[in-house]
Amino acid sequence: MKDILSCEGIYGFVPESLKDGIKLEFYPKTESTNSIIKERASQGENEGLLVVAGEQTRGRGRLGRSFFSPGDTGIYMSLLLKPSIAPEDAVLITTAAAVSVCEALEKLGVSDARIKWVNDIFVNKKKVCGILTEGCFNAQKGCFDYAVLGVGINVYEPECGFPEDIKDIAGAVFSEEKENLRNRLVAEFLSSFMNYYKNINKKLHCPQYSRRCFVIGKDIYVIKNGEKTSARALEIDDKCGLLVAFENGEKTVLNSGEISIRLE
Repeated sequence: MKDILSCEGIYGFVPESLKDGIKLEFYPKTESTNSIIKERASQGENEGLLVVAGEQTRGRGRLGRSFFSPGDTGIYMSLLLKPSIAPEDAVLITTAAAVSVCEALEKLGVSDARIKWVNDIFVNKKKVCGILTEGCFNAQKGCFDYAVLGVGINVYEPECGFPEDIKDIAGAVFSEEKENLRNRLVAEFLSSFMNYYKNINKKLHCPQYSRRCFVIGKDIYVIKNGEKTSARALEIDDKCGLLVAFENGEKTVLNSGEISIRLE
């Protein structure tokens, strides 16, 4: 049994109500789906283009990192959006995508998908998904020209395993290949995300995000410019920001950035 990604396979599971607003393109192998979307957006492409790849040679992660994207084992996709939100609310796109990945996985039988603020999905205490949102903001108009939502999911473990530098944290969602599983996963994610996105300013996904976020109540490091500051994660606010308390008693809400959980 072979789990083959394809436009036809994905379309077969996409709800009819979504099909008119989504344009699918599939690439067996490409450098970066985010880069393709950026180029197409600069050429005037409409919102709703979803580029899916079976492999990336230069997959992009947050903070300039690379995203390991081997062939035939994962899903690497980018969606072109033209959101009517303020730049400081861009986190709503990332967090809605995180909830949508969890919901899609649950539809396929995964019961323990959890979110590490702000953009990572964990299953069985291993990172299985990363999300990268990049925006082109028009300062004159005071709005986004476009945003690119990139999602990478480790569906199966690569034949040779994960690279040495990530093998202790990276994991795969499924241990056995199943026919059409990746096509279904793309379609389920798209259905969930677009439902949240059409009402993104209402922040309907935020309660679900808070419920699934496993860093609340944990001692963490807030990482900025390579420096770690000890803090405690208190709660997720109504915009999916992370309220933290530093050791000096100061509290602040993080709307972007990076954290790590402090080990006992």
